[in-house]
Amino acid sequence: MAADPVAGSATILGGIAGPTLTPDEAAFFREADPWGFILFGRNVDSPDQLRRLTGDLRAAVGRDAVITVDQEGGRVQRLRAPHWIDWPAPLDQAVAGPRAMWLRYHLIGQELRAVGIDSDCAPTLDVAQDATHAFLRNRCLGSDPARVALLGRAAADGLLAAGVLPVVKHLPGHGRAQVDSHHGLPVVEAALADLDAVDFAPFRALNDLPMGMTAHIRFIALDPAPATASARMIGLIRDRIGFDGLLMTDDITMNALSGTQAERAAASITAGCDLVLHCNGTVAEMAPVVQAAGSMTPDATRRAGAALARRLSPADADLAALRAEWQTLVA
Repeated sequence: MAADPVAGSATILGGIAGPTLTPDEAAFFREADPWGFILFGRNVDSPDQLRRLTGDLRAAVGRDAVITVDQEGGRVQRLRAPHWIDWPAPLDQAVAGPRAMWLRYHLIGQELRAVGIDSDCAPTLDVAQDATHAFLRNRCLGSDPARVALLGRAAADGLLAAGVLPVVKHLPGHGRAQVDSHHGLPVVEAALADLDAVDFAPFRALNDLPMGMTAHIRFIALDPAPATASARMIGLIRDRIGFDGLLMTDDITMNALSGTQAERAAASITAGCDLVLHCNGTVAEMAPVVQAAGSMTPDATRRAGAALARRLSPADADLAALRAEWQTLVA
C-alpha cells in the first residue's frame, strides 16, 4: 500500500462499531478516504483480532493510513489486560523521572505497533493546577511546566523509538479547565502572560513533534470561541507556541462544542485545524462531517508528509529487560 499522505477527507474517523469492520463501514471508508483512523475499547478484543482490523482499515483506503488510539494509561487506556499491560495513570508515575517515562511509553509503543497501531494520543502536556478537573488531573505529568516538558519529551521519544507517532495534547493547554469538556465548555479567565508562562510552555518546548490535538476550551482573555474553532487561537498555536505539526481537533462529538457536527467540522477547518477528529458515530453520522471537513489543504498535506516521515520501524529491543528496568524505577 502507498504511503501518500494525501486523502480525500481531512478527517480521522473512529465510527467503527465493533471488533470487525462491517461491509458498510469498509465501503464508506473507501469512498470517504479519511487520512487516518482512531480506535476505542469497543474495537479491541485480542492481538490477532486487532491486527486483522488494522489491516482491514488500511485495505479499505488502499494506503498505509495512520491508526491512532488513546493509550495514556490509567482511565484512558483502550488496550488492557490480559493481552496488554494495565498502566497506572501518568501522574502516579511522574515522580520516577524521565528514564522511567521513556521506558513506559516505549513499551506502550511496542505493544501498539505489534498490532498495527502506529500513533498514540499522548503525551498529555497540560499543566495540572489546583483546580484542574478530575477527568484530566491524573492524566497530566505534573504542575511545573519545565518538569512536564522534560517528562513529555521522554514519553514522546519513547513512542517514536517504537515506531509510533505521538500526538501532544491539548493545545494550547487544558490544565486550567474546571469542567469536563466531554460534557460542557470550560472557560479559562487567565491573562495571556500567565498562560504564556505556564500553560503554553510545555507545548513550546516540544513544538517540533509531528502531531498535536486541540483543546475545546474558551480563553476569554483572547477569543470568545473555543480554541478548536478559533482562528486566533490556532494562529497562536502556530506562531506564539511555534507548533507546525499536523494539528487535529479533539473529538468534535464532545458537548463542549455547539452546532451540528458538520458545522463544528467546518468551523474547525476554517479556523486552521488540519484534520477533524470524529470518534463516535454511525456511517450516517460520519458522512456529513466528511463532507464539511473537505479535502486536506496544501499546508495540511505538507504537515502530514512530515509526520509520516517520522513514522519509523520500531527499534530492536529486549522488551523483558526494559520492562524489568521500568518496574525497578517505579517501585
